[in-house]
Amino acid sequence: MAPRRTGSSLVSALVDGLLGVPGWVVLVVVGVIVFAEDALFVGFVLPGETVAVLGGVAAKFGHVPLAGVLMVTVAAAIIGDSVGYEVGRRLGPRILRTRLLRERQKGIGRAQDFLARRGGSAVLLGRWLALFRALMPALAGIARMPYRKFLAYNAAGGVVWGIVVVLLGYAAGASYKTIQSRFGVGAAIALAVIVVVALVVWQVRRHLAERREARESEPG
Repeated sequence: MAPRRTGSSLVSALVDGLLGVPGWVVLVVVGVIVFAEDALFVGFVLPGETVAVLGGVAAKFGHVPLAGVLMVTVAAAIIGDSVGYEVGRRLGPRILRTRLLRERQKGIGRAQDFLARRGGSAVLLGRWLALFRALMPALAGIARMPYRKFLAYNAAGGVVWGIVVVLLGYAAGASYKTIQSRFGVGAAIALAVIVVVALVVWQVRRHLAERREARESEPG
């Protein structure tokens, strides 16, 4: 009977698996998932932000060049958003009634309201929320926002977001590597577990805050 994996062993396996594939595969996976998250409205199931962070970790370990991860992440984010914008402009509101989005009408309504109030800045700020990141490009296209205006905010958001999330992973990788060299693999894995738990708690708290905001904005 195979031994049961603990949380630490799972984190260790994740790091080992990341470093066990060719560097170009890491870059391709990061690019494809970040692109698909924005272009194909699948940010609900494809964690583009998480994959970009892991790309930064791989860069810290010297498995891929940091500049390569940064360029791939930023380019995929900007191009993915541009494709999402074009899909929204060409297909119009009917894409919001697809099976994938049918159960997220409340979130779509919030995103539309945010876009109506903030205009181009909603494209930039929306990149930091998973739901808005997946929806905002198409909604901007549906709203017929001028593409030059959309591209300016999209590029600014893609550059800032891509650099921040990749460097976050790079910093986490640096901490892992330093502790491993000084205190051993066990301590490094413990740090990795803490980082993962902190990220999960942050995501849960953000999700709860969004739900609370949605309830408060409902009439009555």
